[in-house]
Amino acid sequence: MRAEVDRLSSIRFIREVDYPTWLANVVMVRKPRKGWRMCVDYTNLNRACPKDSFLLPRIDQLVDATAGHALLSFMDAYSGYNQIFMHPEDQAHTSFITDRGFYCYKVMPFGLKNAGATYQHLVNHLFAPVIGITMEVYVDDMLVKSRTASPTSLPCSPS
Repeated sequence: MRAEVDRLSSIRFIREVDYPTWLANVVMVRKPRKGWRMCVDYTNLNRACPKDSFLLPRIDQLVDATAGHALLSFMDAYSGYNQIFMHPEDQAHTSFITDRGFYCYKVMPFGLKNAGATYQHLVNHLFAPVIGITMEVYVDDMLVKSRTASPTSLPCSPS
């Protein structure tokens, strides 16, 4: 856990907190191959938060949208949630306890009830001009599609 806290702190994803109003426990989960993953249990915070009603796309519709395309390029956004900054006033709500003190996230962590909806809403806004035409998006998984098999025919920029 210490190594992960040091890593998250060094890349400025987390910061120390003196007097948190919300506090979550860290749970260490064994990774399928080897090593451990640090997870923060936001169960109590999630119970207190209203659900964001923003709908995620239906998988069957996304699959249907690929029909007739000769070239499909799949992408997974690296640490997608962590690319969204938390509002400064909300950072302390993501506080968690370690043996070295209290920390909170400066970026959106995994485990928050509305993280998926927040991320989907953002990517829908960013890629609105091309979604449904040359691109499909499901949270942090993206697909650029082309009716021809030429890699140069993969337009994913809204411009």
